Amino acid sequence: MKLFNRCAGSAAVVALAALVAPASAFAEEAGGADILIPKMAEFVPALIAFIIIWIALAKVAWPKVLGMMDERSRRIEESLDEAEKTKQKALEDRKASDDLLTDARRQAADIVLAARQDAEAERQRIIAAAHKEAEGIIAKAQRTAEDERHALYAEAAASIADLSVSVASKIVEKALDEDGEQRRLIESYIKEAGSLNAN
Repeated sequence: MKLFNRCAGSAAVVALAALVAPASAFAEEAGGADILIPKMAEFVPALIAFIIIWIALAKVAWPKVLGMMDERSRRIEESLDEAEKTKQKALEDRKASDDLLTDARRQAADIVLAARQDAEAERQRIIAAAHKEAEGIIAKAQRTAEDERHALYAEAAASIADLSVSVASKIVEKALDEDGEQRRLIESYIKEAGSLNAN
């Protein structure tokens, strides 16, 4: 509106200057320069028409033009503010997504580390269980071997006892007065024991 007032004031000053100017300035001069100088009869109506059009435009069109320019300026400022807000939100969203990504990577690293530790613990447990089982198998085999050895010793002792009883009973059955008979008995026992060992 200030611009309009300035323009209207300038037009009024120009119009007054034209009216106040001496009429001789508008007089016809000889030569070709008279085309450039307006004739007073044409100038005054043109000036009045210009002022009327100027006032009409100032009252009707100029406020609308200024209003549109103000509205456009306001919209541009709103758009710039909105763009700044969008930029700030985008930066915040990017920071949040970067934080989430960092947290996800940290959690993934923790999960991998925990899985490795669990796998190592499971491996150690399996190895310990295998060692324990192997030691149990070895101990059982040693007990079995010891039991078999005792059984063999017991069987051998029983066989020796049976043979001793058998020899003793044969010795007792025979009379001890005959030396030759004892000698033959011992020799037959030795032959019998040798035949048992051969089998």
